[in-house]
Amino acid sequence: MPSFSPSDLTGILPPMVTPFDAVNEEIDEASLRQDLRYMIEVGKVHGIVVGGSTGEGHTLTTEELRHLVRITVDEVSGDLPVVAGIIVDSTRQAIERVRALADLDVAALQVTPVHYLFRPSDELMQQHFAAIADASDVPLFIYNVVPWSYLSPSLLTKIITEVDGVMGVKQSAQDLRSLADLLLLLDGRGVVFSALDGLMYPSFVLKPAGIIAGILSTAPNLCVQLWDAVKADDHTTALELHNKLLRIWMAIEGRNMCAKIKTSLELQGRAKSVSRMPMTPTSEQEKEAIRDALASAGLI
Repeated sequence: MPSFSPSDLTGILPPMVTPFDAVNEEIDEASLRQDLRYMIEVGKVHGIVVGGSTGEGHTLTTEELRHLVRITVDEVSGDLPVVAGIIVDSTRQAIERVRALADLDVAALQVTPVHYLFRPSDELMQQHFAAIADASDVPLFIYNVVPWSYLSPSLLTKIITEVDGVMGVKQSAQDLRSLADLLLLLDGRGVVFSALDGLMYPSFVLKPAGIIAGILSTAPNLCVQLWDAVKADDHTTALELHNKLLRIWMAIEGRNMCAKIKTSLELQGRAKSVSRMPMTPTSEQEKEAIRDALASAGLI
């Protein structure tokens, strides 16, 4: 039985980067464990997500994903809930990964719609998630991020309320309106996570269960402080933190976000690693912008 239930998934859940070595682009276990300890001891985060888009989950084999999750579960040692990401292009592939993770202590699965060019019909989209949920002993939530396979608030509500095992959604793509619509339509019948890196403050005011977003990996403790400030109705502090974090997000967003987040970790003296080809490496100009944003936030 998992150590944590869906109700334990709340607050700040950073999607970890996957450290790769510079020689063969293999998973760097020592660097991963180093940053997990940072998240727990310094970041004071509320949970951990691995194998998501920030973690370049689309580049991982099933065996690598299992290895990544196993290391994380071992390092966290039952202190925090762990969520495993599944980013694949067929129901069959997703079920293969569900089965590969079945004996590991994960609280939930974060599953994208298919991310290839061809979008399934709404009916087949629902069948896709139903089949994955049926194969899993832990609940899953839909990671609504793929532009051409984007699920509307009404379709998400239908799937979450009709399919056993689908607990909720991580609402991404900087879409604050869809987050608000989902929270209204579901009315407490599902778990809704924000994924709005640049809009964390206003999204927290809407009271989602929590947030899973790339910026959390760069500045976990500031994000925890923002979460706590909004919960305490301290909006003066919240706005100050929002402005610091927004500058960081402006420096790390973009097509090579994963590489830039890894640069932000290195600049803070945390884990150093590369991204898998063909992710564009961080340029010197981008690195300086990240350095300036981190400095302005007091992180370096």
